[in-house]
Amino acid sequence: MEEANKTALPPFKDIAIAGLGLIGSSFAGALKASYPDAHIFGVDPDSRSGVVALERGWVDQAGTPDSPEFASFLSDDADLLIIATPVAAVDDYFKLIADTGFSGVVTDTVSTKSHILDSAREMLSDRTRYIPGHPMAGSEASGIDGARTDLFEGANWILCPDDETDPDHFQKLHELICGIDARVVSLPPEDHDRAVAVVSHVPHMVASSLMRLATDHADENNALMRLAAGGFKDTTRVAAGSPELWCGIAFDNAEALAQGLHEMEDIISSYADAIEKRDADQLTHLLRVAADARQALPAQWVPGSDKLLEVRIPMVNRTGVIAEVTTIASSVGCNIQSVEIDHLSEGNAVLSLILTDEGDIGQLSFQLINAGYTVSFRPIEPKEHAHV
Repeated sequence: MEEANKTALPPFKDIAIAGLGLIGSSFAGALKASYPDAHIFGVDPDSRSGVVALERGWVDQAGTPDSPEFASFLSDDADLLIIATPVAAVDDYFKLIADTGFSGVVTDTVSTKSHILDSAREMLSDRTRYIPGHPMAGSEASGIDGARTDLFEGANWILCPDDETDPDHFQKLHELICGIDARVVSLPPEDHDRAVAVVSHVPHMVASSLMRLATDHADENNALMRLAAGGFKDTTRVAAGSPELWCGIAFDNAEALAQGLHEMEDIISSYADAIEKRDADQLTHLLRVAADARQALPAQWVPGSDKLLEVRIPMVNRTGVIAEVTTIASSVGCNIQSVEIDHLSEGNAVLSLILTDEGDIGQLSFQLINAGYTVSFRPIEPKEHAHV
């Protein structure tokens, strides 16, 4: 993590993290590394997790969800609450928000959004303060024992703003996440579950299926397993994850996941069909399409080496700007390094985005103009911007 981040003032000063499992405790550690002045209260039903987080210096206070200290922190101090729990625990924290009168920003790390969005609509009195989130990072390890402070470095962190999202809240949350060296990708909330089914949930089921295939063909001495090389181990690594956790995720995203698995069946059948027919042209085509797509993925995100680009967009008398603009930027592959909002007057502001050198700037300009925005671009040297 870059040394410059360690002296930055935290966008949120008092932060509550509900859930000190792999994601929540890794986030706490990453926040402390980047923002040592932030005050972090970690909460988990397992008191051991709180003790370990305190020992590692990742949190300043720890307690259980029903502790008076946690309720007091929410009502009197906290300006950000991160819900990093299984989806089944979300409703309890939404109820606690209402009971304590918590008035800060709320986000989450839940990997499926259908239930939590329904609960937010029903239970949160101020939806402008809730910004759904989901870090695309993880490990075959689970719990605080598998946590590490660099888990999110270079990882995509999905945020799902909508027309109700307060732009200033989004700006601060975006800054916080970029401050731990993750990169924010914006998706409409309704598209989240379909997207993660394809890139996360289906791959987990495929990895589990590959392990089943190998296990079914292994003899009692496991000779086949001893032949497993690096490629097989890399492909099946995530199959070691918690079966109970992944069963819950699968059922929470059942429709999108089942559709993705059926599509996977069709794709695998096309490979099998080409092989059975000895159709070298078709099999080569299938392999080439996949190989080209895989080679086009960036190995590790690194900000642009010489130039950044500032995009300025007036926000006069228009709602939902954050959701629309950041989603357009993500859809054309542009990485937003920073979000700033210049409030010129009441109801009159300018949205300033700092972009790295990724993505299709021409398409970004076209789509923004086509959506009715006035847009101006100018290059900016990286040294001028504090987050680089």
